[in-house]
Amino acid sequence: MDDIVDLVTRSLADETAAAFTERVDEQAMQLRRAIEAGEFDNEAFSVGLEIELYAINAEPDPPEPDDAEDSEEATEADLDDDLSGSSEAAWSGSLDAPAEPENGGGASLEPNGGGVSLEPDEGDPLEPAGDESLDQDTGDAADESDDAFGPGEGPSLDIDPDSPLADDEPETPENEADPAVESSVEEEDDEPYMDPEDWEGRLTRLPDVVFEGEANKELGLHNAEVNTKPNSFDQTGMEVQTTAVEMQTKQARQQASKHNCELVLDAMWTIPPEEGSKEYLSAHEMNDGVVLADNMRQAPRYVALDNEALDHAGGSINFDVPGYSGSFPTILFESLATSIQPHLQIPDAAAFPEYYNAAIRTLGPLLALSVNSPFLPADMYGDTDGEWLCETTHHELRIAAFEQSVNTSENPKVRVPQDLDDTTDVVGRVVDDDLFAPFLREFLHDDDRTEFEDDFWEFDHKRGTYWRWLRCVVGGAPVDGASTEKSLRIEYRPLPTQPHAKDMIGLQALTVGLIRGLVVADHPVAELPWQEARRSFYNAADDGLEADLSWVTAQGERTADHDAIYDEVFEYARLGLAEQDISEARIDEYLGPIKARYDAGMTPSDWKIARVREYLDDGDDLSTAIQSMQRDYIAASREHYSFEEWL
Repeated sequence: MDDIVDLVTRSLADETAAAFTERVDEQAMQLRRAIEAGEFDNEAFSVGLEIELYAINAEPDPPEPDDAEDSEEATEADLDDDLSGSSEAAWSGSLDAPAEPENGGGASLEPNGGGVSLEPDEGDPLEPAGDESLDQDTGDAADESDDAFGPGEGPSLDIDPDSPLADDEPETPENEADPAVESSVEEEDDEPYMDPEDWEGRLTRLPDVVFEGEANKELGLHNAEVNTKPNSFDQTGMEVQTTAVEMQTKQARQQASKHNCELVLDAMWTIPPEEGSKEYLSAHEMNDGVVLADNMRQAPRYVALDNEALDHAGGSINFDVPGYSGSFPTILFESLATSIQPHLQIPDAAAFPEYYNAAIRTLGPLLALSVNSPFLPADMYGDTDGEWLCETTHHELRIAAFEQSVNTSENPKVRVPQDLDDTTDVVGRVVDDDLFAPFLREFLHDDDRTEFEDDFWEFDHKRGTYWRWLRCVVGGAPVDGASTEKSLRIEYRPLPTQPHAKDMIGLQALTVGLIRGLVVADHPVAELPWQEARRSFYNAADDGLEADLSWVTAQGERTADHDAIYDEVFEYARLGLAEQDISEARIDEYLGPIKARYDAGMTPSDWKIARVREYLDDGDDLSTAIQSMQRDYIAASREHYSFEEWL
């Protein structure tokens, strides 16, 4: 712990800021020249996906043995863990698809379809019959554990898995005992230490052993992330993405299930941990003037970012949403939120602004389709009137949670980005962004800079704190048949985690297909004023599918009509997917579940609000209604294949 405090102190020192800024300026100049020289042009489009989850108690935990102690010693790996906000390790991998069955089926999104399916596997002993299938990874994940994706980003604090700054080593020293998961008493005397109604669905901390598989560490001790390796944006690549989402999510859940935990596909936890939500999110200690949040991963970068944000905020950070107003002594309330983040690599560097500016106009409509976080943890509302809350709450509280947790400096770091005029602007914007918690490479590495990623280590570190809802990632690991390590890609950050793998694949396909389709068709959507695109985004966060949205049609006409907007959203997503040689049948599989929720006028957030209202009508108080809704959500996610089936 002393080593972490020392690193954080060095990070926040004035001399570090000066040296770091000088290096970032030099590296940025090199990147601009390389982009202008065509060195960031590539062969083909690529896609990838990041998925964040949180952990709950899966069954009553037995009492911990009296001699169980947590080690406070930091290993060398701890100090190099999760230090960058990049995404390149999640941007590596083969374009080869898994071997197909003899009947020719590929990755399937339908029950009983050929090949790997996203449907429940009734024979899986680790999940209830009818649970969402996330079949065991048949690839080489076990052989690649040293290169496994590290903790990801957004709306997290972007400790990206793909950067040289983010080696995902276990935080637990090798000589520390594994967390106890079995009681020392006889089985017939083994009783839960609290009533099942009290533990069911409660937020819980994940033991480090869970991260030996596909799950990667995130900001909170309850957080986890899985990432697909990137693939070419074509039918084979999308089928591999489908299989990867399924297999890696299932593997992570299986690993957690061995330790009395369940990883939940959801956008915000609402059943509090045993000590209470405010207590969990606020618990901290001071060590030589450094704030150390008890339930935050003790990676130096996380701790440094926390202390930087707190310093700007004057020691506490305000959080204000409908039904709750308070402050926290740490940024950890950002960990309320979990997201999915599609990535789209653009092979033509000169065309990047066209894709980026079109993507900004899609933020509102796509967020409105995907909203899934209308409630905070139930115990944060106090005596708030339930009916009033259901009427006024935001459909996406994640947006406010992330923005308010780290927007403490003079220039807000989390916001809708401005349009790009030139591709090299993506470099300049990182340079001009407020500096948060800089590290110098020699703080963590004593070897020479020999690789491309080493040459831009400090720039990549700063880019990791450039928290826009849409941003460019400069550089990444090569993708076979598509790109070198010199690449440019859009990271699409505002979408919440969805109830099923099928829904997440659908949103990934809708997002990358729409951006591609708008540009290939020369659609005039970018003529929508930026202010209107920004307004649409925040309206969607507040009001979901009922939001006042703005769009420019293919005929160049401004419209706020939802049917006109979403007719084009799905039309041009289909066009973009078809342009990448994805078959009509596959397009139907990907987009069908998302189109169904629009046709029904029901998002996951709408479902949650309606469920809480039902419990309130039955006479439950607000806290009970929210927790009952959450248990229903978890049960439905086990019993169905996609949110479409909940409708």
